[in-house]
Amino acid sequence: MSESLYPKATKALSDKRHELAPEAEAAFRAFSQAVFKDGALSRKTKQLIAVAVAHVTQCPYCIQGHTKGATREGATPQEIMEAIWVAAEMRAGGAVAHSTIALAELDGGSS
Repeated sequence: MSESLYPKATKALSDKRHELAPEAEAAFRAFSQAVFKDGALSRKTKQLIAVAVAHVTQCPYCIQGHTKGATREGATPQEIMEAIWVAAEMRAGGAVAHSTIALAELDGGSS
């Protein structure tokens, strides 16, 4: 992420976020740790889901962090790319599904 709108994530920025809202930041960290623990879904599966969601939400920090996390949990580059393609299909599917609104309007309105 060089020369972009997004500053490099640094410890100083993390410390500042904590300093400005320590309770909320601590609660978010605890929530994140709880979400990504092994449960009905493995940590690897959760990280692959996070990679896909990060691409839909278009968060560069999340894409980087969860790609690293998925790799750490044993995901292969092929699994990560498949997760990204699932995200792309779901995003495109939303546009296709919502075309019914435009089609209904073209047919004289939805009322």
